[in-house]
Amino acid sequence: MSHGFSPTLRRGLTATFAAGFVLAGAGTAAAHVSVSAPDATPGHGAVATFSVPTESDTAATTSVRITVPGFSTARTEPVPGWTAKIDRDDKDQVTAVTWTANPGSPGIRPGEFQRFAVSLGPFPESDSVSFPAEQTYSDGTVVRWNETGDHDSVEHPAPAVALSGDAADHGGHDGETAAAPADGTGDTTARWLGGLGLALGALALGAGVGAVVRSRR
Repeated sequence: MSHGFSPTLRRGLTATFAAGFVLAGAGTAAAHVSVSAPDATPGHGAVATFSVPTESDTAATTSVRITVPGFSTARTEPVPGWTAKIDRDDKDQVTAVTWTANPGSPGIRPGEFQRFAVSLGPFPESDSVSFPAEQTYSDGTVVRWNETGDHDSVEHPAPAVALSGDAADHGGHDGETAAAPADGTGDTTARWLGGLGLALGALALGAGVGAVVRSRR
């Protein structure tokens, strides 16, 4: 009796591994700085939460600078291990908010993400607000998230939030990053695509095993 895999079973296993790559690819595509402000409406204040994942495999995120387009007020939420700094122009309008990891703090290590919340107001009378970001790593690398346009086609989309009379959309993607719940679960799109890939892989594996059983009968 042969102990090797039959061609049919090998095809089923291949499909399963391919599904795993779908899951991994979905997580990577969604790993970018994003913003969530579900209560933001024109003329009012709201809390904007920026989600920052570390994409590097070898360096930690040590600083995040968010460009803020002329808000009158900004109040940051304390983050253990980080110091926040608010920049203003000569008209006392907020121009940027920067979070920097304190000396001795590990920052955001590879495979991790961190949320930074800031209360901003009032939001402008517009359909959306863009928040270009700069992410600095411990090895000196700086990644600028400042591209506009279709967030699915640009490599470094700027975090953005759409404003409406009811609730604001999550900037960029619905993400681990944009709408991550308190338990830190990942990107909604990534989970959906990953689950679909695993389901397809499981079906393929089941079909392969079934074919082997039928052939032996």
